[in-house]
Amino acid sequence: MVILGDHKGIFIPGLDAFRAASTRFKGLRLIHTHLDGEALSPEDLTDLSHLRLDMIGALQVLHDGAPGKLFWAHLIPENPQGSYWLIHDPQEPHRITLNFLSFITALEDEFARRQKSRRIEAAEKAILVRVEKNPLEGAEASLEELRQLASTCGVEVFDAQIQYRPQPDPKYLVGRGRLSNIDLRATQIGANLLIFDHELTPAQVRSISDFTGLKIIDRTQVILDIFAHRAHSREGKIQVELAQLKYLLPRLTHKDTSLSRLAGGIGGTGPGETKLEIDRRRIRERIHRLEKDLKSVAKSRGQRRGRREKSGLPVISIVGYTNAGKSTLLNTLTQSAVLAEDKLFATLDTKSARLRFPQDTEAIITDTVGFIRNLPRELFSAFRATLDELQEADLLLHVIDVSSSRFEEQIAAVERILEALEIQEKPAIRVFNKADRFPDKELLEALCKRFDAVAVSALDKTSLFGLLERIEAALPDQNFSGRRNYDREAEESDE
Repeated sequence: MVILGDHKGIFIPGLDAFRAASTRFKGLRLIHTHLDGEALSPEDLTDLSHLRLDMIGALQVLHDGAPGKLFWAHLIPENPQGSYWLIHDPQEPHRITLNFLSFITALEDEFARRQKSRRIEAAEKAILVRVEKNPLEGAEASLEELRQLASTCGVEVFDAQIQYRPQPDPKYLVGRGRLSNIDLRATQIGANLLIFDHELTPAQVRSISDFTGLKIIDRTQVILDIFAHRAHSREGKIQVELAQLKYLLPRLTHKDTSLSRLAGGIGGTGPGETKLEIDRRRIRERIHRLEKDLKSVAKSRGQRRGRREKSGLPVISIVGYTNAGKSTLLNTLTQSAVLAEDKLFATLDTKSARLRFPQDTEAIITDTVGFIRNLPRELFSAFRATLDELQEADLLLHVIDVSSSRFEEQIAAVERILEALEIQEKPAIRVFNKADRFPDKELLEALCKRFDAVAVSALDKTSLFGLLERIEAALPDQNFSGRRNYDREAEESDE
């Protein structure tokens, strides 16, 4: 192609028709002129990486129009120095004897060899990105949680990037220069996805995607994807789809100009809707239908709750941060077989079972969905009906992973959600789970006194006797004579 620019620069047309792969370049070389004899500019190197060119060159043009020296550079594979490109010494074009086709083939092979040294079983290979104002805020721990979320989604995390700045960039979140470096890093290591540890606006997603050409998702979308894979009951599936559609609606766009409204009449109103408008209308209709279905399910839940109340059995609800061991505790206490994995949000569907105490009394114990810091608004709204079950609980068991270095932050995150549900005043017992992983027993005892908690290991039934005594003492004194007539259907909330 021959492109004529002006004093400001040149406009490069779209290159989508040319080849693209994580280990190959576009098969294009960009050679342009510099009239003042200057070397390659930062914009030249950005074009080299962003367009995945084989090579970029800037040719000096002398005053008499004769060619001067050629400044040229190309991308290089991952290296200990952290360099993204190699800039060669300028030479007169006729002195460059390099067989470029052989050279670029060998370079692409080296890229492929370096990338194969990483595990690439997963289809999605991601770089995590976070912007932090305060260096003391614990950005590394937050990214580690995001890494676990991504792993639960089946995404392989190749790298993580943190940028400290007073305010996030309104367009790219990170600065344009830092985003360019992240794009280069993705090219080197073969990443095809950027996951931001923030909730991005639709405009930010479009801007970052257009700049990098990579797939862009945010923390909220990762959590929604996990919920979509983990929901099994009818209610859970409705709740997750509802949350996904509410998240998608403001982000729905179409770039295809052929879908524009047909011009017509006064005011330019055409004969029908665009495809974008049709999609939005269908999503709104689907949201309305799902909300009706959710109300129906909530009604059934209310009937089951009524049967529980008639049975005279007190209700205990287990709450806590995700992966704190709630399902494992339920299994051990009641000999149930609820799925329990060392993953974030391993179980979403509410499960209930009968709990028998040493004094031959009984209660209903219910496991709820795990909480997480900054729970997405869409999920909180969709799961409100499920979380409202906590309103009927006589006692809350707040399960805490005491082996986590951030357990105090996790306690605060759970209590904020309980406050939003207006049940923060309900009787509660704090349960320090995974005590077997806590090495300093004296410190653990001091923490139990400080937080008024009971230390247990949900995998060890013998460690739960103290907890059972504490629960039985905290429950209201009720007449349990009706428990033998308890309808088994009231126990199981997995529709």
